Amino acid sequence: MERVYAIMGCTASGKAKLAAELARRHGGEILSVDSMKIYRRMDIGTAKASAELRAEIPHHGIDVVEPWEPFTVAQFVTLADSVIAACHASGRPIVASGGTGLYFKALVAGMFEGPGQSPEIRAELQERAQREGSAGLHGELARIDPEAAGRIHPNDLRRIVRALEVYRLTGTPISVLQQQWAENRPRYDFRMLWLRRGREDGNRRINARVGRMIEEGLVEEVEALLADPRGLTSQAAAALGYAEIIAQLRGRWSLAEAVEQIKINTRHFAKNQRTWFRHFQHRHGVTPLDAEPDTTVTQAADAAEALLGLR
Repeated sequence: MERVYAIMGCTASGKAKLAAELARRHGGEILSVDSMKIYRRMDIGTAKASAELRAEIPHHGIDVVEPWEPFTVAQFVTLADSVIAACHASGRPIVASGGTGLYFKALVAGMFEGPGQSPEIRAELQERAQREGSAGLHGELARIDPEAAGRIHPNDLRRIVRALEVYRLTGTPISVLQQQWAENRPRYDFRMLWLRRGREDGNRRINARVGRMIEEGLVEEVEALLADPRGLTSQAAAALGYAEIIAQLRGRWSLAEAVEQIKINTRHFAKNQRTWFRHFQHRHGVTPLDAEPDTTVTQAADAAEALLGLR
């Protein structure tokens, strides 16, 4: 069974830098486990690796589709399987790095098949979303499936609709049905770390990252995306940073208010990530690696090598 090293962590935790350092030390490649880095031209707000780093270390799962093109978890698993097979054949280690729990879950335990689509239910829910906004549907989801609502962003209409559709078709919350994944045999020989930071340290890093994104031109990046007549999928438009700047450009609030809202929403997202990682840790044997505010990438990589058996 192919071995896969995995570094998971909350947004702005430093997991990407740690993964890059491990790949550099061991001649490896990186698989991005991030549902937003798959979009081309969404670079600043998703904190993609620089062109220089990607030239040095092969990265996969980045710039896969255009922002107006749909991309599913099943497509990610197909892509990931291909990357892992190629790295295994070449003898190069693969480091999976990211913070999208659904992608990690599918990669580790397999896909939740679920019922087929219902055009009638979807049409009804889409029509309601146009009248009430996605927040109204998210409120309904929170009543019937609090667990799913807690991990799905209120602006992520595609996933909200799917969760409500599954409940309508089966009478069972999607979060309950997805537990069948835990019964599957692991798909690969995983060695997994959770790069874990204290809440205050994590929040400080989030706030600093948001400030850098604005300085680097996030507003201009969003303006360019909105200027394209092909638009964005609901999933791409719901991305942290992008959704708030889109609202700002449409007059909902000032730039300062939008920046503050990005920080608030990202901190809330990180809180949900921590909850998810704790759950995943107990089910799949993820080893925590605690980092302090002054922990360097070199120090984290040294500790990670020992925990992952890379020495």
